[in-house]
Amino acid sequence: MSSLALKTFAGLSHRTTAETHHTISHPKPISTHKRFIVRAGKFSPKVTGRNLRVAVVGGGPAGGAAAETLAKGGIETVLIERKMDNCKPCGGAIPLCMVGEFDLPLDIIDRRVTKMKMISPSNVAVDIGQTLKPHEYIGMVRREVLDAYLRDRAAAAGANVINGLFLKMDVPKSAGLGSDAPYVLHYTGQVALLYDAKTGGAGERRTLEVDAVIGADGANSRVAKSIGAGDYEYAIAFQERIKIPSEKMEYYENLAEMYVGDDVSPDFYGWVFPKSDHVAVGTGTVTHKGDIKKLQFATRHRARDKILGGKIIRVEAHPIPEHPRPRRLSGRVALVGDAAGYVTKCSGEGIYFAAKSGRMCAEAIVEGSENGKRMVEEGDLRKYLEKWDKTYWPTYKVLDVLQKVFYRSNPAREAFVEMCADKYVQKMTFDSYLYKKVVPGNPLDDLKLAVNTIGSLVRANALRREMEKISV
Repeated sequence: MSSLALKTFAGLSHRTTAETHHTISHPKPISTHKRFIVRAGKFSPKVTGRNLRVAVVGGGPAGGAAAETLAKGGIETVLIERKMDNCKPCGGAIPLCMVGEFDLPLDIIDRRVTKMKMISPSNVAVDIGQTLKPHEYIGMVRREVLDAYLRDRAAAAGANVINGLFLKMDVPKSAGLGSDAPYVLHYTGQVALLYDAKTGGAGERRTLEVDAVIGADGANSRVAKSIGAGDYEYAIAFQERIKIPSEKMEYYENLAEMYVGDDVSPDFYGWVFPKSDHVAVGTGTVTHKGDIKKLQFATRHRARDKILGGKIIRVEAHPIPEHPRPRRLSGRVALVGDAAGYVTKCSGEGIYFAAKSGRMCAEAIVEGSENGKRMVEEGDLRKYLEKWDKTYWPTYKVLDVLQKVFYRSNPAREAFVEMCADKYVQKMTFDSYLYKKVVPGNPLDDLKLAVNTIGSLVRANALRREMEKISV
């Protein structure tokens, strides 16, 4: 979330890009799941003898949230996930609003981070989070815990959760308006954990006919390939879980660290995020994928004194999308989460946006099908994309610009860290991040911030020129 500090500077302080501001002030999270109005499509044919049948491929936050919403909305729902102990190399940070919006129990949150350090290429550390209110925090979760919880809740709502590997999908020749031809999914495995994720070969080959499909199967989405959704640029995230001595773990009790610099990543950042009994140390890059292990070593080296004596207990790597796919919808198939490319630049945040897109897509299907009683069509699913783009597209575009401005050189990163010391920047950052709502800023403070930003960039450019002289 590091680069969220500059949303205000980018000129979004005057507009709201998300839903209602949520606060958590009770021991148990407050549900803010809105009821949505059901309107059947004018020409949608009724489904006879059964309810609408939808398959969700992928059981991460996007798939779990989608499957639960579908099942609660009267849809016959099947969720297919190949790896039930999914440990994606993910920092695991979630905003406060997600706890309330998705009714997450506090016991699945490992740490409540209230302090963060932003560390520059020259190891200048800036404390951020000074403006947080007593009840505010950033949640730190393990993906295998969060994902399992959301899948279990989907199952409790009536979804049929299958532990299997999705292979391919047969798209009907006619999936347009008025068509009820099924999509045929090919997969291996069945309920009761028949699929062996380690060998990939166990499990009985099966087929499943459904009326619509939600592709929530990550950056390497096979659903996306089945509909010709196109490719996108991606980053490689590499993470090590390191169990450190208990006295050192106390330092990270409610603290997260982010490192910037060419050594840890030429176009992203390195992180040390606290979990239940260990820290997650990782980095990512788009431009230097072949150097990812060297970059990871540099991240460990930068944090060496604080993790000294630690033991690596798990190593994880995974592709992370850098922008939305050219196509996110075709016929009665829609993509959500990483499969759609919903990861923000600069921060690499994707968990909240994955769950939110899964829920929004499912809501569009429930609404368009009149709670599973009618067939849906592409127009019903397109409402999800229209709502998503209207709500979040400005955020993605601004963070893309900020990454290009401040991650392009070490002097620019020094300027960025310098700006993060400003309390006004911190307040606007955390208000925006925690609630996914850009709060209107004070015009005078906005002007001061703009002047300071320009000053920081001027100093960064001057420093860069001097460094170039030295190198020559």
